[in-house]
Amino acid sequence: METDYNYYFKNYEDNEIFKKLLTNVKNVWEIRDNAKKYVKEEIEGKGIQKNKGEVLGDVNLIGNYYIGEGTKIYPRVTIEGPVYIGKNVEIKPGAYIRPGTVISDNCSIGFNSEVKAAVLQKGAKIASLAFVGDSILGKSARIGSGVITSNRRFDQGEIQDTGSDFFGLVLGDNSRMGANSTSFPGTFVGAYTWVFPLTQIHGFIPELKKVSNKPELYMTENQKRELKA
Repeated sequence: METDYNYYFKNYEDNEIFKKLLTNVKNVWEIRDNAKKYVKEEIEGKGIQKNKGEVLGDVNLIGNYYIGEGTKIYPRVTIEGPVYIGKNVEIKPGAYIRPGTVISDNCSIGFNSEVKAAVLQKGAKIASLAFVGDSILGKSARIGSGVITSNRRFDQGEIQDTGSDFFGLVLGDNSRMGANSTSFPGTFVGAYTWVFPLTQIHGFIPELKKVSNKPELYMTENQKRELKA
């Protein structure tokens, strides 16, 4: 398995929030730990409750948070701090942003999706009805509708080499998880890799791959029958 964050993430700029999360990072999963520490110290520790964005209806803002300019927060969203949300982010109706989350500029969180203690780099997008927990998404990475990034083992044991019993997915720059796909706790996906819909992944998947379970389609004869109302 590749543990160097430079394998997954490249071309980040010095002024990006992500650059601040790379201090003393040796293994890629430590970025998530640094994000939690950052919002704890810089947002919650300093008592920041700053919203420079636009609230478009009934929104729940809990605890401490920073929300950048041009960000749009739609009705029935809950944001529970400490969290950092950058500029020009869209958070669609019913989404739930949980503590420890860092969302960079130009990201999108879809309808009724949940994000917990995750890091989203610039331009990352999460579609509707997804769960992204304790995960790190690269630049322009995509999470399709209904995707689940499992972040805890069934036996609640330590996940891989992370030293934590909570860790989800590393998804490299420009990679994507198709609709209703799932990842096991501690899954690492390189850059420019596509995971096709309904695919279950685990372990380490290198960059520049297309990943599918290739399910077979079965057809048998059927009878004409009217469906009841």
